[in-house]
Amino acid sequence: MGDVKRRTAAFAAAAVLAFSALTGCGTDIDNGATVVTIGEDKVTMDVANFFARHQQAIAQMQYGSMLGEDFWGMSLSEGGATMEEDVKENILTTLEQMYVLEDHMGDYGVELTKDEKAKIQETAKKFIEANSEEALEKVSGSEETVSRVLELVTIQEKMRQAMIADVDTNVSDEEAAQKSMQYVLFSFSKTDAEGKSTTMSDKEKKELKSKAEAFAAAAAKADDFEALAKEQGQTASTLTFDGEQKNPSEEFIKAADALKEGEVTKVIENENGYYVGKLTSLFDKEATEQEKTNIVSERQNKKYQEVLDGFMKKADIKVNEKEWEKVSFEKLDVTMKQPQEEKTEK
Repeated sequence: MGDVKRRTAAFAAAAVLAFSALTGCGTDIDNGATVVTIGEDKVTMDVANFFARHQQAIAQMQYGSMLGEDFWGMSLSEGGATMEEDVKENILTTLEQMYVLEDHMGDYGVELTKDEKAKIQETAKKFIEANSEEALEKVSGSEETVSRVLELVTIQEKMRQAMIADVDTNVSDEEAAQKSMQYVLFSFSKTDAEGKSTTMSDKEKKELKSKAEAFAAAAAKADDFEALAKEQGQTASTLTFDGEQKNPSEEFIKAADALKEGEVTKVIENENGYYVGKLTSLFDKEATEQEKTNIVSERQNKKYQEVLDGFMKKADIKVNEKEWEKVSFEKLDVTMKQPQEEKTEK
């Protein structure tokens, strides 16, 4: 139940933020038009547009600074979908899933509480108060629509918790066991006089291997692996792992996994350089506990996805592509105002 409150609160907090920039002409959106039909349910344009604009603003915050303002038209791969097409596809899938999950609430006895309904209404009102009439019109942000989207998000998370309720959360130390080591990478990369990164020649690699072998021999006798690495101008890194791990090198992990505590690997080569590692613990308690959490999370995600996939396969879903195309991220740019921006304006 705590997860439901946290996730719903996170979406609610984001929803309350004002839209700070809405540039572009938008499109001739009919809020009452049907974008998706799911059995007898209809996803209307107001819900689809508001949810899409909210997700658009989040993506803008995440990727805008890295990719630039006009990243929506960028292709993710040569000849592949654009950023906008990919994000919109995910948004539509999420909307479809939320409606389908709502239809299955009775299967799990899920319903919204009075407190949840009140919180949804409160959040919707705050959103209306935080935005101009022009902004609300462009994002289909009526109080009723905002409430409906918050309702769907809340139901989605409550359904997820119900669907994974019977997942086994017991994980043994043996199943999650993690070892720890320190290691040094003698990298094949070097920096030239102009500051550019280049790859060593075969001759340089041969010389580097001799250094790595000398280090491995010294490390086998040294008490302090990290100090030895520093003395030789190298940096020691720490890694927790198990035998199934493949990074940074499958062969290197395999060699480290075969060691006794305190032993050092031979020099292991891969495309990045030469690795030398020292096993520091056969059982890292903290890392093992974290791995238990990861295993439980994987079990829960798998169960949720399996049940959801079953629901989706049986659902009769029809998309009105003509209407959905009208939700254009390139024609209407939407960003969210951060809390500090609001303070600055006061």
